[in-house]
Amino acid sequence: MIAAAGLLAYAALLLAAGAPTLARSAWPDRAPRLGIAAWLVLAASAIASLVLAGVALMVPTERVSGGIAWLLAACQMALRAQYAQPGGTALAVAGGVLAVTLTARIAWCTVATLGAAARAGQRHCHRLRLAGRHDTRLGALVIDHGDPAAYCVPGTRRPVVLTTGALRVLDDTQLAAVLAHERAHQSGRHHLLVGLAAVPAAAFPRVPAFRAARDQVARLTELAADDAAAARSPRLAVAEALLTLGGAPAGAGALGAGGSTAAARVRRLIAAPNPLGRAASAGGMLAVAALIAFPLVLLAAPAADAFSMGYCPEAAVAAQPGPATAHCAGMEC
Repeated sequence: MIAAAGLLAYAALLLAAGAPTLARSAWPDRAPRLGIAAWLVLAASAIASLVLAGVALMVPTERVSGGIAWLLAACQMALRAQYAQPGGTALAVAGGVLAVTLTARIAWCTVATLGAAARAGQRHCHRLRLAGRHDTRLGALVIDHGDPAAYCVPGTRRPVVLTTGALRVLDDTQLAAVLAHERAHQSGRHHLLVGLAAVPAAAFPRVPAFRAARDQVARLTELAADDAAAARSPRLAVAEALLTLGGAPAGAGALGAGGSTAAARVRRLIAAPNPLGRAASAGGMLAVAALIAFPLVLLAAPAADAFSMGYCPEAAVAAQPGPATAHCAGMEC
């Protein structure tokens, strides 16, 4: 019971206080990849804590007091002892419903969300190959369209897409920056990260923390791609390319260099924020690891107690007359 209460409190703390605090923090803009990890782990840790809390309610871990305590602790059928207590069955059923419902909901939404994104990307890629032409010099697919746009379709072997409008308005340096940005999306598996962040928001759309995680991961993947482009091209060239592309929308399931966050990203590129130092980055990675490890630590002691409840030795039952024998009689020990 204590472990379950601790896990529920931890999940509530992450969702009610952890997510707003992370959203207000400025450091993820200086270390986008670490920020992405923090958001994904925060959401995963909250869900895992709720599932583990349900499991903790289902499995008895406390020994029954009295003269036969040593005997009951050695019997797997200690479940019977818990369910015989007032409210024990209700707690176990509630825990089972919580664990199974959350697990099933997340599994279903994972398959549905990622599957829908993959199918949309395949359809879009098929249409692009029919309408576009491959430019071997750029290593990109060019489609005839007057609006400047650049984006990539999910998958490392899928194409980077440029419109003829983009080729017309971007100079060589800006074009190289745009291509580096899109290839950073592909090499970083940013489509998958954005899809994973969208799963909790799809499963529990009324939880603000999960919606924030989805939006922040999408934003931070763009910052990470901007930084990758700025490592290969001048920062101002990247900023100019973003200004040129403006709010050009990407295709279905695609990530584009433009978009609604372009203006804020241009300001960030011009300001050139200092990246986190090694010590701060190491501290951030330890904090992210602690987020996911803490629920397991909370459950470690109760789990050890549960696994230690072995079979009832027949000799011990025979040697313990009276209440002990009556208690274990008929039990599959």
